[in-house]
Amino acid sequence: ALFSFGEISLLQPLWDNLRLNYRDYLRSPLFPVVLTVSSYFIICLPFLVCDIMGDRWAWVQQFKLQPSRRPTASTLLHCVGVTLHNHLLLVLPASVAQWAWRPPVELPDQAPSLFGLIAGVLGNLLLFDLQYFIWHLLHHRIRWLYVTFHAIHHKYSSPFALATQCLGGWELVTVGFWTTLNPVVLRCHLLTTWVFMVVHVYVSVEDHCGYDFPWSSSRLIPFGIYGGPSKHDVHHQKPNTNFAPHFTHWDKIFGTHSDFSFSTAKAVS
Repeated sequence: ALFSFGEISLLQPLWDNLRLNYRDYLRSPLFPVVLTVSSYFIICLPFLVCDIMGDRWAWVQQFKLQPSRRPTASTLLHCVGVTLHNHLLLVLPASVAQWAWRPPVELPDQAPSLFGLIAGVLGNLLLFDLQYFIWHLLHHRIRWLYVTFHAIHHKYSSPFALATQCLGGWELVTVGFWTTLNPVVLRCHLLTTWVFMVVHVYVSVEDHCGYDFPWSSSRLIPFGIYGGPSKHDVHHQKPNTNFAPHFTHWDKIFGTHSDFSFSTAKAVS
């Protein structure tokens, strides 16, 4: 495999345990869907609690990017409804069809090396970052694409966690296609693929969470190479900037990078 290095892996005991005790679950074509959907709602939950608690948790609200704008019960329910609608009408039928024609997945005996897993996850994030940057830019520059498919995601100029998958069906399908295909293209181990899927869900939710905590990915990764929630919050206020979902290099190269937000400007003034 492209991201497999060395013969002895620190991850072997973990992989052996998964293979021996959960083999039937892991081999099901439905497993990646269950993994990503359950991860999505679990990861959204802490941010949702922060939104619901509001000013009662003043120590949390100091990290809110747009403190004067919080999601209401109706907006939260709208996003949950859109997410469930897309998954029930698109993702679930596709998964069932895949389950019907695709043979069970074969689990390799050997685990990936720890370095191979990290390199594979990073490689998948970088490849997706390029794909979505191009896709995102086109759907903002071509009005028909924006109005028909992408506008629903910009219904809220102050993003929050549950807005992450408040998407048109076409967008959900294309994003799901890339996250499924890319590990195959990069010849990743199954464990690397599953870790990437969960990491990708986490960073996507974090981008939309509306909070810039001290432990946010953009603060932990140096040199400003990672955008994180602050950059994506700017995108929802200034939709012609910050198109890349995670990293900043493509926006810097094409002149669409921005640190400026209307909420920051208002606070300064």
